Amino acid sequence: MIPFKALLGNLKIPPATTSASSTSHPHSQFIENEFDFAESFGPLTSKAPVTPHDPETLCARSHSLVGPSPRFTTHLPSFNCFSLSSDDSDEDEDEACPIGKSMDGEGIGSPNREKNGPVDQRERMGPHDFEILRVLGRGAFGKVFQVREKQSSNVYAMKVMRKDVIIKKNHVEYMKAERDILTKVVHPFIVQLRYSFQTKSKLYLILDFINGGHLFFQLYRQGIFSEDQARVYTAEIVSAVSHLHKNGIVHRDLKPENILMDADGHVMLTDFGLAKEIDESSRSSSMCGTTEYMAPEIILAKGHNKDADWWSVGILLYEMLKGQPPFTHVNRHKLQQRIIKDKVKLPPFLTSEAHSLLKGLLEKEPSKRLGSGANGGEDIKRHRWFKQIDWKRLEEREVVPKFRPDVSGRECTANFDKCWTSMPADDSSAPTPTAEDHFKGYSYVPPNPWLSEQGFS
Repeated sequence: MIPFKALLGNLKIPPATTSASSTSHPHSQFIENEFDFAESFGPLTSKAPVTPHDPETLCARSHSLVGPSPRFTTHLPSFNCFSLSSDDSDEDEDEACPIGKSMDGEGIGSPNREKNGPVDQRERMGPHDFEILRVLGRGAFGKVFQVREKQSSNVYAMKVMRKDVIIKKNHVEYMKAERDILTKVVHPFIVQLRYSFQTKSKLYLILDFINGGHLFFQLYRQGIFSEDQARVYTAEIVSAVSHLHKNGIVHRDLKPENILMDADGHVMLTDFGLAKEIDESSRSSSMCGTTEYMAPEIILAKGHNKDADWWSVGILLYEMLKGQPPFTHVNRHKLQQRIIKDKVKLPPFLTSEAHSLLKGLLEKEPSKRLGSGANGGEDIKRHRWFKQIDWKRLEEREVVPKFRPDVSGRECTANFDKCWTSMPADDSSAPTPTAEDHFKGYSYVPPNPWLSEQGFS
């Protein structure tokens, strides 16, 4: 993964140009016309010109920095302002556990490894190897901190989760799955896991710190995005989700709060706490996600797979262009009924191409949804709304976003809510669970290239 760059002063961003790859695809006519479902969406507004439009106020919600807003999140609560758990325990402080060595004594930091050659110092990392700078988020399982690695001075995000709360809520498998998935995924628009380790009472994930804040924070500031601005963000999200699907992974909690923005304006997908590895022929029956972004088949418990992610991408795109999701209600049951039964009201100020894409993604029948076919995300990439996107250049991060967040340096947290960054930066103690084998093998460190070259891997 390409690390985010420091902010460059006075950078002039060139105007967007039409890609050389924008010629019509042989299946483009099929893709454009297949999803014209007046019965589901109501009549299509005649080709409305794009006119200046005053940004609409977003529906009231918290712009938390690491997890869901106070929407109806089911199954696995993540970090948010409204689902806080206490870290104020009188138990003894944790003991650091060597990275790569679980509390059961097994792992790449074990004594047997030392006999075979030099041991990378990173393999013995623990919380003591990081200086906590400030809080970025807090929620049901613990906190997320901005930290500095003492040896390298690199700045990371450290996600800390309490074992006792995880076990109590029966979310052990989700936490292990998040770690496992993050070790397998490398993509320019997905936040990279650097290390994971555990102590007797907590789990730790060390991730790249993305200092442009999350997408919701910028959407909240701007009200709505233009189609050109949303096109690049959506293309980067489609690229990341397609990569996940090709690797048999479904995210299942796509929303603006789980999409970060780096200093160059590129979006980065994060928070894999609900992600699941599902093969092509399988379905999951879990009721999970944030209700506004939940596909109808999840609500109806029909079983879901990767198609549910494309529905969420459609909701994301709608929210970027309209300022709020297409279905809202303060009552969870009524909100679910709207998602299942109501037609999507397409904003008349959007282009016909945007209408076509939204129709394809927000098809209630998953087998007819754009992206559900054998070609998966490739069919979405070929849609005419993305005609200007050169996908090869995009995935090489050569497509320059028109907006860059205001970032003053690698430790800048100006794009994070002060309700978090003003909190005391304290990784307080927590009770130690009696059973310690729940998280066997949780620790992780990327392979050291030097050791590999010497034959020690």
